[in-house]
Amino acid sequence: MALIQLYHLILLCLFLPFSAYADNPIGYYCANPFNAGATQARINTVLSDIVAHASIGGFATSSSGRAPATTIYGLAQCRADVSSQDCSACLQDAAKALPAACPHLADARIWYDYCFLRYDDENFIGESDTGYSLILYNVENVTGDGDAFDAAVGEVMRKARAAAVAPGTGGLGRETTGFSPYVNIYGLAQCTRDIGELACGQCTASAVERFADFCVHRKGCRVLYSSCMVRYEIYPFFFPIDSKRSSSSGSNSIKSEDEVGSYSMVILSP
Repeated sequence: MALIQLYHLILLCLFLPFSAYADNPIGYYCANPFNAGATQARINTVLSDIVAHASIGGFATSSSGRAPATTIYGLAQCRADVSSQDCSACLQDAAKALPAACPHLADARIWYDYCFLRYDDENFIGESDTGYSLILYNVENVTGDGDAFDAAVGEVMRKARAAAVAPGTGGLGRETTGFSPYVNIYGLAQCTRDIGELACGQCTASAVERFADFCVHRKGCRVLYSSCMVRYEIYPFFFPIDSKRSSSSGSNSIKSEDEVGSYSMVILSP
């Protein structure tokens, strides 16, 4: 009950299929209405800038405007394991979809599997943000010892989180382990590159803590904040594909929607 007192919880959909494709958004956040045409012009400038630069380097920030006028700040980042082609395609889709989903709203964010894009009329760059989250969990439980599975997930995510804060990783950590002869656990953690190692560690720790609230014994789960995300599955979902480990479950490629089951989404906001 304490969780409900602290957060406004919305069950968005009961059966949400997972998608591995860049043109399917996971979710949006929209706030802060505006009326000035100049603000929209600054949003367009920021979007154009961050998409162009992040498509090349996987990450970019930008701003447009000077006081006392409204300044718009923007950030774009791709998952560090995806190709530059997929990164560019994802960001271009995001830049088109976000203003349409959040018309005349200056605080807008969009999450995809391969990328994240955000703009705001308050300067959020360099600030860790865990105030709004999307949580997706597989509606199916693992078979066998669920407590042992959750313990294995915890260890996988501990290693993924440690890799995410290590120098030279681009804020991305990946880890794979064999839970049983037929089940592997794949874990990923990533932070936006504008926050430091300490903030990244704290952000991913907070995200993993959500597993205990929504993901106990689940076959898969992910928590998406505006500054970091964590995820685990029992199928390979990140690149490069570990063909040796994935062969035990009969696959050496990213799974399609029809193969991974149904997911539910929960939205938490302060």
